[in-house]
Amino acid sequence: MTRINQPSVPPAKSAVFFSTPFTPGVLALLALLQFLLSGCGETGNAANGAPPPAAVKAAQPLAQSVTEWDEYTGRVEAISSVEVRARVGGYLEKVNFTAGAKVNKGDLLFVIDARPYKAQLNYAIAELERAKSKRELAKNDWSRAENLVKAKAISTEEYDTRAKGWREADGAVQSAEANVYAARLNVEYCEIRAPINGRVGREMLTAGNLVTGGDVTVLTNVTSIDPVYVYVDADEQSLLKYRRQALQRKPGAAELKGTPAEVAVADESGFPHRGQLDYVAPQENRATGTIALRGVFANPDELLSPGLFARMRVQGGAPYDALLIPDRAVGTDQAQRFVWVMNQEQQVEYRKVTPGARIGEMRVISDGLRAGEWVVVEGQQKLRPGAKVNPERIALNSGQGT
Repeated sequence: MTRINQPSVPPAKSAVFFSTPFTPGVLALLALLQFLLSGCGETGNAANGAPPPAAVKAAQPLAQSVTEWDEYTGRVEAISSVEVRARVGGYLEKVNFTAGAKVNKGDLLFVIDARPYKAQLNYAIAELERAKSKRELAKNDWSRAENLVKAKAISTEEYDTRAKGWREADGAVQSAEANVYAARLNVEYCEIRAPINGRVGREMLTAGNLVTGGDVTVLTNVTSIDPVYVYVDADEQSLLKYRRQALQRKPGAAELKGTPAEVAVADESGFPHRGQLDYVAPQENRATGTIALRGVFANPDELLSPGLFARMRVQGGAPYDALLIPDRAVGTDQAQRFVWVMNQEQQVEYRKVTPGARIGEMRVISDGLRAGEWVVVEGQQKLRPGAKVNPERIALNSGQGT
């Protein structure tokens, strides 16, 4: 038997030793390489292990009485807005207000030169005195004719003539009195006064200009400021809902006047201005399928200026008890709405819910949730059924649900 001699293999060594000395730069490079290799080994170990529990915030549903509101976009309108015009013509003598000032009904705004109208008044008064003198003379003639006709000193025809003369003279007096009244009105119209309480606009004509009478020339406008109207358009379904609620409150009367309403302008959060509905259009707008609603609101601080856009909400139902959670905690899975509920083992489960109305930043949960359960309200993006979480328990603020 032939024996084959195999070359001997040196035993494996755990380290390699170099007899050649290294420079400091080479040693630094080797140390960096060893650090990177150790880091890659640690990363691989972490990837193979379970991820840490997700950090979330959880809260229990808020139980409180809520009221549903329907929100609309509309515009603020003045209750009264009057264009101030001149009833008589003439030269504008004086502008007696500051543009944009607050005025009361009856305040003097403009003065038109009244001298021609005063002259007409004096003439009318003189004509009245002359007519009264003629009436007095005709009355005396008629009185004498009564005695003479009894004595048969004058004919019946003469008596009738004197009686009709007195009636004619009396009619002339009444005509003269009407002329005096008209002339006096023209003198009064030379002073143009505020027709309502409110704020006055700018003057359209300045002193010295000729004003055309007969309600032709617009001199300024006065707009009421407190209270104000807000007009919105409601759909058919909402209007029918309001009327059925009115019938429940008062059978036989679907009257919406007095329904609570609230309003806010562009820079306001919430609805700080409270009022009520006072008008519903009697007919639907066929072009839009909506019906106009009007709310009336106090405006003592004049924040609600006519012409501004506004958000008005109308009470959509009676108050009721409900469970609320932040609207951001409710997820959407195709057509299904859901929340993540945490159990005692700090594991989350997928829970289908039926959401109700949105109240502020909160959402009413009509079905699928019980009081006392913990709902994930923040950090739910990476959750899956049965996942462990690291919760921070918080309390919801009751003010969020108003």
